[in-house]
Amino acid sequence: MTKIKVAIVGVGNCASSLVQGIDYYKTLGVKHPGAGLGLMHGRIGPYGVDDIEIAAAFDIDERKVGQPLSKAVYAAPNCTKTITGGLKKSGPKVEMGHVLDGISPHMEEYPPHRRFIAARKKPVDVARTLKKSGARMLINYVPVGAEQAARFYAEEALKAGVGFINCIPVFIASDSSWAGRFRERGLPIIGDDVKSQMGATIIHRTLARLFEDRGVKLERTYQLNVGGNTDFLNMLNGARLKSKKISKTQSVQSQMKTPMAAEDIHIGPSDYIPWLQDNKVCFMRMEARIFGNIPIDLELRLSVEDSPNSAGVVIDAIRCMALALDRGQKGALQGPSAYFMKHPPEQFTDTLARNMVEDFIRGTGIA
Repeated sequence: MTKIKVAIVGVGNCASSLVQGIDYYKTLGVKHPGAGLGLMHGRIGPYGVDDIEIAAAFDIDERKVGQPLSKAVYAAPNCTKTITGGLKKSGPKVEMGHVLDGISPHMEEYPPHRRFIAARKKPVDVARTLKKSGARMLINYVPVGAEQAARFYAEEALKAGVGFINCIPVFIASDSSWAGRFRERGLPIIGDDVKSQMGATIIHRTLARLFEDRGVKLERTYQLNVGGNTDFLNMLNGARLKSKKISKTQSVQSQMKTPMAAEDIHIGPSDYIPWLQDNKVCFMRMEARIFGNIPIDLELRLSVEDSPNSAGVVIDAIRCMALALDRGQKGALQGPSAYFMKHPPEQFTDTLARNMVEDFIRGTGIA
């Protein structure tokens, strides 16, 4: 079986969990009793987790650039939990990417172990490096709000002729002009803004859909999230939050027949608490009316390690992307985007989106 060669831009906590997770499941082996634990799919088409290989990586932090990926995933300011006892293979060298708007100015106010530190090196030719690596797709993990950087790497994917998985809330797959460019180039794209396996948005969506299906009128709701990783530190800059708040809010609103008024729904990152590290804590409240116009309130607290919570979703996205490349499918992949991402080109219920993914895997549904 041909390996799925993948490139990553942004070797932060999410990339660390993904790389460690791939190694973890490879080490267990398919016959181990825990081989399927935490995976939505053991295999997708012919591909298992052990078929994924990281062929190239890009970052801008001086503690990661020039290092083998096996060391870079543990370098500061990364702070996610260790999944494996240490990566056995060194992996590719982390190449110098393009800084652009990848570092928010306010992060300079924090100590080095908390923030990004730009390496003083010349950026590589990304498209050329992608071609040389043999990567079939590029996963975008640049920081939230890095609009220029996200679009730059999407452009480099087009130049290199590779698929693109956009894990951040910059609207590329859900932008018809960008999706059209990938279609014209004969390339697939999955996006935008990855959902977690069991995160705040998927739970909020599910509850909103449940209220709707049970005839419960949702009147007001909020979702407040705090954490201590560089994602939350980066998002202290409110100017970088616009697309993130749109993505998360529309994701929940899409599950209701009649969207709520803007003043009645508040969803988004709320604060940075350093000692939480990669732990994300969500506080959710839903105020509604049931039979007889009687009030009902629901409050929920979710605590979860943030980065591993999305890694399994990305592992499925990688393998769906590989299937699309094998089949010559192009443009935005509707089912995988709807199931794996918060802001896909078109929203569906998660049950329907999951069925669309299963049809996609079998080759019986639309891309």
